[in-house]
Order: sequence, then C-alpha cells, then structure tokens
Amino acid sequence: MARSHLTLAALATSAVADLQLVGSGPFGHGQTGDFDSALLRTADDRELVIRVPANEQSASDQSVELIALQAMTAGIRSRLPFEVPNVKGQVSVRGTRAVVYDYLPGYNVEAANIPAGDGVASSIGAAIAAIHSLPGSFVAEVGLPSLTAADCRTEARNIIERSSATRLLPAAVKQRWTDAAADEALWQFQPTVINGSLNAESFVITDHEVGPIVTGVIGWGSLRVGDPARDLHWLSGAGDAADSVLAAYRLSAARHPDRLVSQRSMLHAELELARWLLHGVDTRDQQVIDDAVSLLDGLVDHVLGDLMHPLSPQTGPIMAVADVEEMLSRTPQTRGTSAAQSSGIAMETDSYDRSELEEALAAEDSNGRPRNDEKSRLSNTDAIETGPIDLVGVEKASVGNAGAERAAAAARAADGASGESRDSHSSMDAPSTNARSTDARSTDARSTDTSSTDAYTAELDFSTLEAAESGEITPLTQRRPSSSAE
Repeated sequence: MARSHLTLAALATSAVADLQLVGSGPFGHGQTGDFDSALLRTADDRELVIRVPANEQSASDQSVELIALQAMTAGIRSRLPFEVPNVKGQVSVRGTRAVVYDYLPGYNVEAANIPAGDGVASSIGAAIAAIHSLPGSFVAEVGLPSLTAADCRTEARNIIERSSATRLLPAAVKQRWTDAAADEALWQFQPTVINGSLNAESFVITDHEVGPIVTGVIGWGSLRVGDPARDLHWLSGAGDAADSVLAAYRLSAARHPDRLVSQRSMLHAELELARWLLHGVDTRDQQVIDDAVSLLDGLVDHVLGDLMHPLSPQTGPIMAVADVEEMLSRTPQTRGTSAAQSSGIAMETDSYDRSELEEALAAEDSNGRPRNDEKSRLSNTDAIETGPIDLVGVEKASVGNAGAERAAAAARAADGASGESRDSHSSMDAPSTNARSTDARSTDARSTDTSSTDAYTAELDFSTLEAAESGEITPLTQRRPSSSAE
C-alpha cells in the first residue's frame, strides 16, 4: 500500500534532526511506482524530497545510490555541469529505509517529446558526456562495480541466455542478439563512469535565457564503470532528437566515443525487453510477461523489415582509410598492459604510419601484381582517401612480411638486371613486425602469415567500393526500436 505524503512527512522528521516542516504534498518528478515519495517544505523555506522503496529492487538501488552520492565529493560534483542531490538524512522503515534528499527544482521531458536541434537535446548530450568524463577511481574506491569490456559482453550474453531459456524469446530476435554478442569488433571499447540507469526522466530541466537546459540529474542507483552505450540506450524512443543528443555527446566527450557506440546502445535498448521479460518471470507476474512478449513480437517485425539498422558493424557504414586510422589511434592494447588498463580505465595506442600502406597500394595494380612503370612509385593516393573504401581485414596498418618479400625481390631485380625482361617492383621499407596488435578489428579479419602472429596485411574490397559509389549501400541511421522497461 502506498504511503500518504502526510505519513512520509512524519518519517522525514525522524530522518533529519531538528527538521521543522510547514507543508507536504505528493511528488511526481518522473517516478514510476518504484518509490513512495513526497515533496516537503521546511520552516526556513527549503524544499526536500523523501523516498521510500516500494519493492526489493528499488531498495537495492537506493542502497547503491546512497553509496554513490556519498562518494561524489565536492571535487567530483564540480566537474559536472548540473546538480546532483545531497542526502539529508535517513531512517529505517519496516525492513527498508526512508531517505531525505534536497529537492532539485525543474521538470522532465519525455523522450518522444524532446525537440531535435540545439536546446534540451544538446544539453542532455553534454550532460551524459560529463558523466562519462569523470575519473573511474572514485567509483572503485567505494566498492561499486568496475566492469571491463569483456565483463559487459558477458553480462549481455547472460541476459540473452536467460531470456532464451524461458522459451518466450522469438528465434529471429535471439539470433540477432546472439550474432551481436559474438561480434568481437562490437565489444572493443574503453569503459567509462556511467550512471547505468539513465532515461529521459533522469534529467531535470529548467528554463534559462539561453533556453531550456539540464540543471540536475537524479537516480544514481546503478553508478559504475561500464559500457558508455548503456547510458544512451533510452534514445531508441527519442525519435529525431536522438541524432542531436548523440552529436552533442560526441562534441562534448573528453575522449572520442568508440565508433560502434550507437550499435551497442541499440542492443542495450533491445535487451531492456529481455530484462522486462525476466523481471516478469522472476516475480511471476503474468501481466508483465505478456507485455514483454508483445514487445518482443513487435521487435521481430523490426528485425525482419528494417535491415538498415544492423547490430553488427560488418554491415554498417563503410570505413574509409581516415576512419581506420582514427580507430587504430584510439584502440586499447591487449598485451603488456598494466592492471589499470585491464580494468578499462587506461588506454594506449599502437603507432600507425599510413604512408607505408599508401606506398604498398601504389606499388601494385588491381590484381596484386607489381606495376612496371616508374611513375607508379610516386603515384598519389587521392583515390584511396576520397573513395568510401571498406577495409575488410585490418589487423595492422602495415603490409606485412609478404609485401616486404616482394619489395626485396624488386630491389634485387633492379640491382642485378642484365638484359632480362622483368616487371620492376617498387621498393619500400619493411614495417616493423614487433608492433603490438590491437583489440579493435573486424570479426572477419585474418592474418596472412600464419607463421608469425605479428605480421598482418591490409586488404581492400573494391567490390564494396563499387557498390557504395553506385548507391547500393546506405549509411546506418540513428532510428532504433523503442523499448519499454518501466
């Protein structure tokens, strides 16, 4: 039974010493029935909020939130462009607790009603980026979860397996999720501090001279280090505003977001349906189960009818050489890393000299044979840089041992030519073979030299280039299926 605001006001006077109240009333502020809440007015004209968990999960989230808010020191809060609630007091209530917070004035905007463009959408994107820019150390110091990319992937797999075990998961959806979980490239990212339970109702909006902006964020019961895409999953229901939020997020981020963050956010949005199903099964609530099954059936139509929103990057936007260079410069290493790096908090990158790749490409014709004209040695790479080239197999930005052997043969042929007619190979320096491989790679990338784990070649799929130029390949858009786990 829900507690009245008068009952909650009486609890507040027990939770906060010397608290004098002059009024109380019901508190909405985006609540979804997980808490009994009330808005309180004090004698010194302050406003407070009291919340009492309505179920076991809410009580667990509130316990984590108390730890999180206490860990967010003045120094941490100063890094954020919005306010975070302060805890004023708490009191035990029949196996749970009532917690009093200071009130953050403002209003919420539902995801579907967020306008695209500058304003609320851009302010939300900047707010999320600020959370992801916080140092992960303060989270680990208070014992909150600090997940690696592999941990996040395992968590997703567990949800898929558990929902599949219910025999209520459609086969097409299961296959879609299983393929995404198996995709190595999709899970190559650097974990960040995340709120973990963000949705449109988490953002407190107020009107200013410059327009409506985010002035507060509430709900910190899932604070952790984890997948930044988790805080973006709710954008599946934001319509056109999703693009504006993501653009502001990328612009404001302290480090460049990984290339596949949008695909993973789409996966997390769809997995919310699985979580909703599992919640119904765990609580034996048939109404929740039926609702989840209905939502999953609707997702089947999207999976089968909207093939331009894949979760796997192999069928996503074509990667140009410049994009690959940027990706390699941000990719964390897997060997020789410190303990801090293995936890996903630090990152180093492999060095990459694009000139070596360009020289190798210029030295061969479209069939992989050496060019026999001297001008080919000095040919420019305009076609490489301006065309939407799909780099199918980049394990290293180098030409590997095979290219080096052809270059050496060309050098011997040039020095020892005595009337024999040979094709001249353009020479180049063999790249170092002790460079460390990166984690970020396409799942169908393959090493061309099985005798050496450090030698790789870059292959170009010119059929994909022709398809892209003819308009047969369409870039991925940000429209994603909406989910409801409330």
